[in-house]
Amino acid sequence: MSKDQKTLEWQAALLQNLARVDNSSADFFRSHSVKLSFWRQGAHVSAIWTLGRWILLNKRYYSLQTDPAEPLLLSVLIHEIRHLQQGFFAALSVYGELEAWQLGFRVYRELTGLPYHPKLVEFMTLPLGWDRDILRRAQNLMQEYAGKNYRADLLPLYPWGREIKYKLGVLKSETLG
Repeated sequence: MSKDQKTLEWQAALLQNLARVDNSSADFFRSHSVKLSFWRQGAHVSAIWTLGRWILLNKRYYSLQTDPAEPLLLSVLIHEIRHLQQGFFAALSVYGELEAWQLGFRVYRELTGLPYHPKLVEFMTLPLGWDRDILRRAQNLMQEYAGKNYRADLLPLYPWGREIKYKLGVLKSETLG
């Protein structure tokens, strides 16, 4: 079997598993022609999304030998698909990360039955919204869990357009909902 054929079969199995776990993510993947590949990244990164609708899985952790039903792989993929659904500006914000992290960890827990890591227990209870104190807490908890190499501290709390309006005083945090 050629490498291209093996890649196509693995991706088809992955999408089948994805549809079983989160059909809306699988539908988005297919309908938006999301492309999937492997790319060597830092040890603190599982995967990244790109502007060209690529999801690049870290070669350190994933390959064509990875079981396409692997719960961690599926939860990471769902996390990255959520970022593509959010769009560039929301995905590059603490708000966007909070939403994607909570979705990914919720899926992982549902698939494995494992409890949340102790550092994630509080994080998973944070409400998704526009409260800047909650978003700052999420930012801090992300770094406590993932380490200081996870640069959530560089992200704006809100998606860029809203963050700029907030900084200019045009929006107050309670009026963003």
